[in-house]
Amino acid sequence: MKRALLCVLILTCLCGVQAYSAPQLENIQLDIREADPVELNAGTFIPVISAQEISTQYCSEGYKVRFIATTDLFMYETKIIPENTLFEGYIEKMNEPVIGTNASMIIRISKMILPDGYELPMKGYIYTSNNNLIGGGVSEPENWIRMPHYQHKLKGTATLQLKPGEKKKMGEHTTLPAGLDLLIILTEPLEITHILTN
Repeated sequence: MKRALLCVLILTCLCGVQAYSAPQLENIQLDIREADPVELNAGTFIPVISAQEISTQYCSEGYKVRFIATTDLFMYETKIIPENTLFEGYIEKMNEPVIGTNASMIIRISKMILPDGYELPMKGYIYTSNNNLIGGGVSEPENWIRMPHYQHKLKGTATLQLKPGEKKKMGEHTTLPAGLDLLIILTEPLEITHILTN
């Protein structure tokens, strides 16, 4: 009798274990879009606007600055840099105004932040045709000299012209107002591995 009860108990336990075994999971495969990294070559321009006023009057070297992409940047049919992407950088070099020359600065861009918060390091500069130097032009002359200019056809007739004097005024500070349209130029290739699909 004891053996019969023991056999029934063992069979009940085995049946309970089988009923309690973990359910089989389905092999679920997530649909992930595979994309090769996109590389932007050095020399690529990215249109941006300044997100703040930047001036040599109150900023110094190392001062952090921000710019915002104004349009979507596409490569073929792929949007690689969406509008409103944030670019962060700093003033790499600054020259104070002196007599004869206005103040100047060079702004380096070091990071790109996509609208979803993904960050990519990069190397670029705010572009100018003067080797990326913003400002630095010749200051106004301190005085103007009147000089006669004789006409060839009308002998004895002269007109007065103003010629800048040799001395120059003290240079002025250079300011980039907020919302100014600018260009970032990449100085090293930028590999973009994170592409927004919406």
